[in-house]
Amino acid sequence: MFPTIGLAVGRGTGQELADVFERVLTTLGNASSVSIGLARSPRLYHSYFSLAAEAAGVEEVGRLTRQDADHYEEFCRTLARSGTTAVFRTAINAQSLYLVRERLQAVKVDLIGDGDTELLLVRDEAQGFYTGENRHAPGVVHRVTTFSREITEKIVVAALRQAQRHWPGEPVRQIVMAYKFHLLDGALGDWVADIGARHGVDLRLAQPDTVNRNIIEHGLPARSVVIGANEWADIMHVVLLDRLGSERQENRCTENVHLHPAVSDLVEYQTVHGSADDLEGLGTVNPTATIRAAAAIAQRHAGCAGAVERTENALAAVADQGVSTPDRGGRHSTTEVVAAVVDQLQRPGSGDRRTAAVSAARS
Repeated sequence: MFPTIGLAVGRGTGQELADVFERVLTTLGNASSVSIGLARSPRLYHSYFSLAAEAAGVEEVGRLTRQDADHYEEFCRTLARSGTTAVFRTAINAQSLYLVRERLQAVKVDLIGDGDTELLLVRDEAQGFYTGENRHAPGVVHRVTTFSREITEKIVVAALRQAQRHWPGEPVRQIVMAYKFHLLDGALGDWVADIGARHGVDLRLAQPDTVNRNIIEHGLPARSVVIGANEWADIMHVVLLDRLGSERQENRCTENVHLHPAVSDLVEYQTVHGSADDLEGLGTVNPTATIRAAAAIAQRHAGCAGAVERTENALAAVADQGVSTPDRGGRHSTTEVVAAVVDQLQRPGSGDRRTAAVSAARS
């Protein structure tokens, strides 16, 4: 029985990147003699800009937002029921997306670092300002959001499990939690103290600006775990990528782990960058993050051993050839970059960067 991967596509450059994902995933599957099936959502989900252009007024925006959220939530639930363990999603309208993340209790997980220092960033997507519902009055938007002890504990447990996954055998003794806890009447502090005591971990609740100052002043230990409230982690993710790993969001993919029991085995992969509506149809969107997502899924969910390393070597060889999109200073199209990467992946010995580079130099 062949593995099946979910695919959900949004407007903007979503279709272009979906094509990239499918081509690279198929290439990696063929290299490992694995036939990988795709379960594609039949709905093309809105980006923020496509929604704004299509909807006539606030009520219509709200209606289409809920339709997208309801459809994508059910798509994820259907995938989970079928035994599918991964879905790749291109960027969609954030308001729809966060409705789904709240309902399915999601956290975003990213291991950031340069080898000497590694930060496991666990982003709380299930509660806070990014979640909730809007109520409109003339000239006023009321947004009601919720924090809960149950979800907070689930997120702490998820952080401990992710740390064990990335650093097996290394116990986590402290987790920093970056939240505006002063706004919650002390409730979050009480919950965190009890949760930490019961799970045997020191949970350090800190204001986001304090976390930022400590990173600037003292740096980070070799291994650290930070649980970030959405409002902080969303902004800081790109900064931390730059500071700790010299990475750019256009090149990075990440995972969203669902904590709701109905979908707890389904991991959602996405690019860190958004829908890039301004690049739609130009053929110049950077495919690197999507290529990396395909490799991660191929290796972790489709049995393609070594896919991540082989893909990284192929990306490095292509970069050595000077093949890149305009955002990276190049002059090549999305299709040309992907074709060059696929060519590297299909060559004998493509798992060896040096071999790939020599072969490229001779051709």
